[in-house]
Amino acid sequence: MGGRRTGGIRSGIPWQVEMILSSRLMAGIQRLLASGGRWLGMGSLIFGLLLGLGGCAGDMGSGGSKGEVAILLASFAVTRDAYRQIIPAFEADWLAKTGQRVRVESSYGGSATQSRAVIDGLDADVVALALALDVERIVAAGLIQPGWEVRTPNQGIVTRSVAVIVTREGNPQGIRSWSDLARPGLQVVTANPKTSGGARWNFLALWSAVPEPQALAFTTQVYKNVRILPRDSREATDVFFQKGQGDALITYEHEVILAGLRGQSLSYVVPSPNISIDNPVAVVDANVDRKGTRAVAEAFVDYLFTPEAQRAFAEVGFRPVEPTVAQEFAWRYPPVEKLVTVADLGGWEVVQNRFFADRVSGTESFGALFDRIQAQL
Repeated sequence: MGGRRTGGIRSGIPWQVEMILSSRLMAGIQRLLASGGRWLGMGSLIFGLLLGLGGCAGDMGSGGSKGEVAILLASFAVTRDAYRQIIPAFEADWLAKTGQRVRVESSYGGSATQSRAVIDGLDADVVALALALDVERIVAAGLIQPGWEVRTPNQGIVTRSVAVIVTREGNPQGIRSWSDLARPGLQVVTANPKTSGGARWNFLALWSAVPEPQALAFTTQVYKNVRILPRDSREATDVFFQKGQGDALITYEHEVILAGLRGQSLSYVVPSPNISIDNPVAVVDANVDRKGTRAVAEAFVDYLFTPEAQRAFAEVGFRPVEPTVAQEFAWRYPPVEKLVTVADLGGWEVVQNRFFADRVSGTESFGALFDRIQAQL
């Protein structure tokens, strides 16, 4: 793709060997080699072994027809079912086009957890996360080059979703819109946006549900109806379903659609206005340049925007961004009359500082509004 940067960030260890060894073992060996002192002898021995392995792996070029290349995808948890379909299809596509076998390994977890793991040494070639803020943290750590959005199709957004209100069976409280969640006595379940990246989407959906001058009062009233704030979205779901607490759960459309595919029919409402939950994907530049896997990593990212991959996402609950597939699945994903984006709210840097920052930056009006809301509860 045009505009992609190439680089030569190297670890000093043959990249072929890094594809043989797991990323965590590799990181441990690198730390050992750098430790010096009483580890020097052992480090030299390991380095010698690595050089030998490197020589044996000399025909495993990332773009050649011999050998096998491996890359690691780090993604947020609920994408697992989609990638179970996408990964084998991409591996077959790459083999047909290049004559080279590729193995795409995958790691799943909370979006913020995955972001921290990559910063701490998880050797991912590609990250697919729940919100761009988690990608920007990796940028700040120097592992992804700034401007990743312009080097990726669709400004880096590979899937979308919206926020929904899940009710008890039959909707006994008659919940139809966001405004119903502010009714006195109603019990609402949502995760803590200070500890859950996904819960920030919930907060932004509430904030965007009314005109700006009313947003603080309205959002505060809804959170008065939130008895507890679970740490993450999975815990919030357990509180609602397993513990039977609350009249309404704020979650994501893809969660309830996936639950339905697994035989759990849920009663839910897709309110308008709503927030466009945009899920980004990016190549981890420092890792792919060090390992020599940029070509296959970029090809994998590009493949995620093909109709085949977009259809796999749509089948498990994500709104596709490819127009023909979006039309194909219009019956499942009705349009939302008013859809607000993070860009409409000033972008993630502004959103983070204004709503969720731990410390007030500058004036009070630019401070962490969620902390102010909690102080009034």
